[in-house]
Amino acid sequence: MATESLTLQPGGAKMPLLGFGTWKVPKDKAADIVYKAIQTGYRLFDCACDYGNEVEVGQGIRKAIEDGLVTREQLFVTSKLWNTYHRQEHVPMAFDKTLTDLGLDYLDLYLIHFPISLKFVPFEKRYPPEWGNNEQDFVPLQETWTAMEQLVDSKKVKNIGVSNFNAMLLMDLLSYARIKPAVLHVEIHPYLNNQDLVRYAQSQGLQITGYSSFGPASYVELGNDSAKGAVPLFEEERLGKIAKAHPPKSVAQVILRWLIQNKIAVIPKSSDPKRMAQNADIFDFELSSEEMKTIQGMNIPLRLNDPRDYANIPMYA
Repeated sequence: MATESLTLQPGGAKMPLLGFGTWKVPKDKAADIVYKAIQTGYRLFDCACDYGNEVEVGQGIRKAIEDGLVTREQLFVTSKLWNTYHRQEHVPMAFDKTLTDLGLDYLDLYLIHFPISLKFVPFEKRYPPEWGNNEQDFVPLQETWTAMEQLVDSKKVKNIGVSNFNAMLLMDLLSYARIKPAVLHVEIHPYLNNQDLVRYAQSQGLQITGYSSFGPASYVELGNDSAKGAVPLFEEERLGKIAKAHPPKSVAQVILRWLIQNKIAVIPKSSDPKRMAQNADIFDFELSSEEMKTIQGMNIPLRLNDPRDYANIPMYA
């Protein structure tokens, strides 16, 4: 499978532009789905404590390595620090738990999942802690970032970064970071292109991973009212017209191509081997400048992943 990569700073590691997301991948199917994804050619896997399936994802990764499909060095594995583990003493505990669950010796990238700190929840009480009824715990992001840097010092993780940060938080982080964030992981799709944030982060040397590339599709089943009220991207007329201009490409492939042409890494997921292959088949065509402008012009903006909706935290206020 043809693929391309982005170079991470400051270490120079190569991160594939195409990855495989594990959010909402069922635990009982995760090992098999991840194994099939590796068979298909995926090399980047986006994981998180909060997804509740790292044990099973790790089983799929290790089986693929044991069967000789790949070596560990050919994979790029990402995970994320959950909100309840932001205190300096909790960061290494949470990281080690993720590493043990995945059954790996190191991670390629570890991200702060949200710039929101919640009160600590012991592993034995509830894991993953989720949002629940947890109270906020006002931990300075500098404290959390210092602990993240210490993980790099320990050689347990090669790169660190952030998720769901805005430009002001990035500016603050860059003012004190000893080790600069390598990646910004944010919601990006045609209805929310996050153009200004992406441009700022890229200007500061960060690479971008965009999640929820297909917009409302992943959120309707969660009861998200904004998603229910939006035209599904797969039915959007302008995207359909662009796909028809690039036979036999689908709307999904057009969206993913738009993202990677903007130097944004993508992490689609599917349990269907045929769709896995289709999502990966995005390196043999190119969108015109007019087509890129058309998709860029679809920005509403429609934010689908907002902690205000499920935790009453107005992060984007």
